[in-house]
Amino acid sequence: MLEQLLIFTRGGLILWTCKELGNALRGSPIDTLIRSCLLEERSGAASYNYDAPGASYTLKWTFHNELSLVFVAVYQRILHLLYVDDLLSMIKQEFSAIYDPKRTSYDDFDDIFQQLKKEAEARAEEMKKSKQLGKPVNNNLGRKQGQVQNGSVDGGSKKKSGGESGNDGGDGDKSRGRPLENGNLRNNHVGKGEVPAMVNANGKENGASKTGAFDVNKLQKLRSKAAKKTETVVNKVPKGEPNKKITKKNRVWDDSPKESKLDFTDPVSENGEQNISVVAADEGESMMDKEEIISSDSESEEEETGKDSNVDSKKKGWFSSMFQSIAGKANLQKSDLEPALKALKDGLMTKNVAEEIAEKLCESVAASLEGKRLASFTRISSTVQAAMEEALVRILTPRRSIDILRDVHAAKEQGKPYVVVFVGVNGVGKSTNLAKVAYWLLQHNVNVMMAACDTFRSGAVEQLRTHARRLQIPIFEKGYEKDPAIVAKEAIQEASRNGSDVVLVDTAGRMQDNEPLMRALSKLIYVNSPDLVLFVGEALVGNDAVDQLSKFNQKLGDLSPSPDPRLIDGILLTKFDTIDDKVGAALSMVYISGAPVMFVGCGQSYTDLKKLNVKSIVKTLLK
Repeated sequence: MLEQLLIFTRGGLILWTCKELGNALRGSPIDTLIRSCLLEERSGAASYNYDAPGASYTLKWTFHNELSLVFVAVYQRILHLLYVDDLLSMIKQEFSAIYDPKRTSYDDFDDIFQQLKKEAEARAEEMKKSKQLGKPVNNNLGRKQGQVQNGSVDGGSKKKSGGESGNDGGDGDKSRGRPLENGNLRNNHVGKGEVPAMVNANGKENGASKTGAFDVNKLQKLRSKAAKKTETVVNKVPKGEPNKKITKKNRVWDDSPKESKLDFTDPVSENGEQNISVVAADEGESMMDKEEIISSDSESEEEETGKDSNVDSKKKGWFSSMFQSIAGKANLQKSDLEPALKALKDGLMTKNVAEEIAEKLCESVAASLEGKRLASFTRISSTVQAAMEEALVRILTPRRSIDILRDVHAAKEQGKPYVVVFVGVNGVGKSTNLAKVAYWLLQHNVNVMMAACDTFRSGAVEQLRTHARRLQIPIFEKGYEKDPAIVAKEAIQEASRNGSDVVLVDTAGRMQDNEPLMRALSKLIYVNSPDLVLFVGEALVGNDAVDQLSKFNQKLGDLSPSPDPRLIDGILLTKFDTIDDKVGAALSMVYISGAPVMFVGCGQSYTDLKKLNVKSIVKTLLK
């Protein structure tokens, strides 16, 4: 049976709850759904699983986008209620008919709900009986016919279970089933009353074979057009002046060349110690304290409007498109949104956004726009782009304070050092960016100490020691082949004794599938309880960003002995100066982990560390 059913506005006002159900839910499934799914642009999913002590719930929902209403049903996961989707759609239809924005109480809706619930349950029972009656009929068919039918249905069912939710379009390859965060396949149910499309033995639907047909006439037309274009280009080339003969210049020999410095290493004294100079005063102000100026986006808007108008003019006639833009469209359907969403998805993937993330974002935007009325003088493409821009800003904007300086001062008032642990895969620049963070903290008069807890990689301690000497800050080290958790614990104790405000803990790089090293990292975090766990990741990665972050969080949770394990708190994105406009890794990392990007490394010097500019990233992603 249902545990609870709610109707509330997008602003958070609860309009109606079923008093007859009145079951006290364990935990807070509705709040978690809003925080982890609806606000995180995961509303395109089919359902959400919530685990609480002593209970496991499944939540399903639907939207009325024109009225900004949300309908949520909660039931025990073990029950597998078949009528919930049908019930939600009927409640949506009936409630929207009596909804008044000035009204806040709908006590009279209880009777309507009971009637709708009985209808949905009866319909589910009829569907169940009809399926049971239909089974023996299929078994009595001839052997040859049965073989063909079984092969076709099996091929179709695999596609359906892999990702479709009863779509009639036959685009099973387009939306492959992927596990969501809650472990369920997306849209792994077939709509009630729908008949699966007939498919052939190869698993393809009827009528789909024409899409890949080869048209010889079209090829000849394209060739003729290309030939005409080349002729016009050749004719338009102006006759240039005749090439002048280039005379060879006399070579000038320099008898006394200047001696160039080839050895840039620091001088070494007789006892073997390097004389490293202090560079903190020469490097200048860190980019963290500088405001980034964004250029005006008028040019990009003009380009986008030009592209959109060309697309619309090709698809429709001038009069029909002009009439629709003036009169407005009644209600946006999913078929209206698909061309614009596909273009957006392809654009995001070219900017290095993981394919899975781009697909989920487009599904969420479609769920938020479906059923809305298109305003006059507005194109669908611009409406979809505005919705996507709003979603991207909401995802990339931190939902909590990321002011580390304030947290450092708060820890200092409590008489303890602020501990930051840097984790990540091999070769992403953890030690270098740790030194950049140390330099930035030094500029704000914060006492910093480094802890060399990378006892695995050869040369890691020496690398950190070099940074510590250059920045003139203390370093705690115990050499190699030591337990990094114990080294970090002793470093924190030493920082408490000598009055250091911040301890920056360097750890060994490890791949997300290396269980022994991941177990050692989980132990380090569990033993020392750092204030901040920073994941250092490259801006160059695409789909691998999802795998790295999700598996890091999974391993930290699974291998920790604590019932409430610490996961990744923030992200430091490195090598940001090498990617041009391929900024999609930032979006993929934030979306999959929910952790904000706190620092961005953009160069080789200590000052090359800055904050993430959300507006600039969103503008680049949608350009």
